[in-house]
Amino acid sequence: MESFSLILAIVVVTALVFDFTNGFHDTANAMATTISTGALKPKVAVAMSAVLNLVGAFLSVEVANTISKGLVDETGIRPEVIFAALVGAILWNLATWLVGLPSSSSHALMGGLIGATIASAGVGAVHGDVLVTKVLIPAIAAPIVAGLAAMLATRLSYTLGKKADGKAAAKGYRTGQIASAGLVSLAHGTNDAQKTMGIITLALVAGGAVAPDSDPPLWVILSAGLAIALGTYFGGWRIIRTMGKGLTDLEPQQGFAAQTSAATVILASSHLGFSLSTTHSVSGSVMGAGLGRKGGVVRWSTATRMFVAWGLTLPAAALVAALAEYVTGFGSWGTALVAVFLVASSAAIWKISRREIIDHTNVVDVSEEPPGVVTTAIAAVTPPPVGTVAEDLTATISAPVAESAPPATTSV
Repeated sequence: MESFSLILAIVVVTALVFDFTNGFHDTANAMATTISTGALKPKVAVAMSAVLNLVGAFLSVEVANTISKGLVDETGIRPEVIFAALVGAILWNLATWLVGLPSSSSHALMGGLIGATIASAGVGAVHGDVLVTKVLIPAIAAPIVAGLAAMLATRLSYTLGKKADGKAAAKGYRTGQIASAGLVSLAHGTNDAQKTMGIITLALVAGGAVAPDSDPPLWVILSAGLAIALGTYFGGWRIIRTMGKGLTDLEPQQGFAAQTSAATVILASSHLGFSLSTTHSVSGSVMGAGLGRKGGVVRWSTATRMFVAWGLTLPAAALVAALAEYVTGFGSWGTALVAVFLVASSAAIWKISRREIIDHTNVVDVSEEPPGVVTTAIAAVTPPPVGTVAEDLTATISAPVAESAPPATTSV
């Protein structure tokens, strides 16, 4: 059994807290479209996702090894550095959850680790080639690949289903959507739970508890899987609303295409050891599915806010982590001060979130935002789906106004 110091125990607990926030922050990745199309009830959906996240945590350790052995020089890392990295990642997760933006927990963790490492050991302690090839390039490629795949799959599903009975087809796609949602949950556990495994293993190496280049111990795999599963069951309802209703309106065919495309990209990346953002993959596939249906549009104002959050994730988490690392450098009282700041900030964000409660009872209720310029332009040039023309004409052509009878004339 590994020997633990107090700071190492604090780091492990903080890592599991991050894993919990990762779970509820990323629940939307697997279940937002399933909930929005009515394929599953909200609480059933998150329970199913939680179980499959736990199972997925045991399928691979390739991503965990990318973090614990590849991204930074583990020989120059102290446990306090990892603690500071986790502080940056947790606070970014909570801030974006508060405003309902599906940003990347993975990139928050990467940014925190990079910022804290640079503050502690300098730029040379970060392996730039690994950062580019296994973090930054997948971050850009994943949403594009998943989006194009989902758009093509959506168009194919509508083309093949033209002559199918509407109700029967919708029921079949909902069933398929449940299966694809389960696949995304499994992939999420395989990819995201491993990131916490990697960070805990890195802390154990830094604290001298395990040998360098070690794989994650079994207890690390189990605890990381349980933490992310519990967070998933807690349900990140704010982000589920944004992903399921805020980006576009999805029908069962689109939901099935989006989730299948995203799951394929995530599982392939996990096998290759890429520290992929499941949020980027699923968001890209949802937008692709929205554009794949004739007459379907993406709410680009929401998408733009999401893109801005994606761009800020790495530098924002890195900055907070670097500041936290600077404070921990003052010794035990500095580490205690950072811990108090983390707890107080988390409590403040939670209290603010209570002003507008979003849970399983109202997650699919969303007010329509005014269409933007791009959405209006796309809708103007895109033919509406078959079967809606008559309804549109009925709603837009007003009945003719009856002419008043001419005044009667009096004959003499």
